[in-house]
Amino acid sequence: MEFNKVAILGGGLLGGSLALRLQGMTEVTLWARREESVEKARELGVAISTTDLKEAVAGADLVVLSVPVGVMPELVTRAIDEGLPDDALLTDVGSVKSAVHQSLRSVLEGRKFRFIGGHPMAGSETQGIGSATSDLFDGAMCLLTDDDKVGDPSVGRLESFWRAVGCRVRWMDAAAHDELVARISHFPHVMAAATAMVGLETPGDARFGGGGLRDTTRVASGDPAMWAEILMENATAVSASVRQAGEALGEMLAMLERGDHEALLGWLELARDRHQAGREQQHDEFE
Repeated sequence: MEFNKVAILGGGLLGGSLALRLQGMTEVTLWARREESVEKARELGVAISTTDLKEAVAGADLVVLSVPVGVMPELVTRAIDEGLPDDALLTDVGSVKSAVHQSLRSVLEGRKFRFIGGHPMAGSETQGIGSATSDLFDGAMCLLTDDDKVGDPSVGRLESFWRAVGCRVRWMDAAAHDELVARISHFPHVMAAATAMVGLETPGDARFGGGGLRDTTRVASGDPAMWAEILMENATAVSASVRQAGEALGEMLAMLERGDHEALLGWLELARDRHQAGREQQHDEFE
């Protein structure tokens, strides 16, 4: 661990899990806005948890922003006012990256602070510090963005940090990140919600469903407020995926209406093949 003190600002699932994982690896302080979150973190084993932002950032050389993207600029401003060391490296765990880079530039302009975007793909449909686990990041992909050209040694130290807590790491620019996660993370949530809206129009019908209904709609149980923010922050990229899905469903609907069994079979086979190829890529990644 190349950082002497890590300040995690935000006591949700990701922030709490990261704090748990770092216990015994380096000095770590978890800051949360609510006292209830601080108490729960202590119960779980996060030794230093506080609602005092000044205490949290004192002496920190890495700050991990684990709060909604929209409040990050204000929180960073407060942290600076509370004495955040000017040689600290800042990163985050937000689900979008372009918006974060843009919003923090004005806050950090003219200062020594450096920011590198981060996004560990390790969430869950459950939220809050009560769901935090020390192994949440094991094997997860962490996508990092250095759009502000911080460069080494900071990028190397941050990559080592995420690998130390169990992540695999890939670098890309923020725009490419947002387009990617729109398709592989944000859009699947939209489809889970749409499936719940249609398939569970009569909620009591769920008792007749099997694993397919359960698995397809599982992530629709995520926090609506959090997901509304994520989808709006990445609206352009998500909209493109939704339009593409609409076109695909339109094609399938046309096949059904004209009774074209062969075309429908080919459509389903292509979907199966893409799924299997994706699974093989995931398997190869861990080899």
